[in-house]
Amino acid sequence: MPSPKSSKRAESTLAARAEPAQLDLLAITPAVGLLAGVDEAGRGPLAGPVVAAAVILDELQPIAGLADSKKLTARARERLYDEIRAKALCCCVAEASVEEIDQLNILHATMLAMKRAVDGLRLKPALVQVDGNRVPPHLNVPAEAIVKGDAKVQAISAASILAKVHRDRLCEQLHEAYPQHGFLSHKGYPTAEHLAALRLHGATPSHRRSFGPVKVALGLIPDPSLVIGR
Repeated sequence: MPSPKSSKRAESTLAARAEPAQLDLLAITPAVGLLAGVDEAGRGPLAGPVVAAAVILDELQPIAGLADSKKLTARARERLYDEIRAKALCCCVAEASVEEIDQLNILHATMLAMKRAVDGLRLKPALVQVDGNRVPPHLNVPAEAIVKGDAKVQAISAASILAKVHRDRLCEQLHEAYPQHGFLSHKGYPTAEHLAALRLHGATPSHRRSFGPVKVALGLIPDPSLVIGR
């Protein structure tokens, strides 16, 4: 039988051999990193840029009331906008211009704005979660799309609020420049009021010339509502 001393030496040897393997295993275990939520505002309007935001929230500073920006009142969005900017680890709001929308189309311009928002983050996230069913191409970090993510992921909810408030403020500036078009009320969306203003006053430099109603206002295509009877 082996002596007690030899048994202890054997146990020590086995322990020494096992320790490096355990450390190696820990070394290759992926660590949970920072999560960035991304959302946009302004794909449907006839005027103004499309806006995207990326947000990395601070788990130690929770924000109550985060939700899809469309489900919140303007007053609640404004309050949460300030709180997000104050408490988030980092955030970035970016745009794709009217000219880029007309050159690229609205989908690709939206992806461009989202990529700019992610690239503009002060901290690099380990994962980007994007509201919708697709992610921007050429991101330098892993990303996944989440349908209705603005109602499921708080970081995406926060991004939706930042993007919406930022774009609404841009529409306030458009209203000051072109009060006859009523941007303060319709925010650029193709409401009856906006379409009537387009017919009466024409398009502004901030209108998206690749969108049908704007093309009609510019005389580039016939007005489909004017059907000539036989």
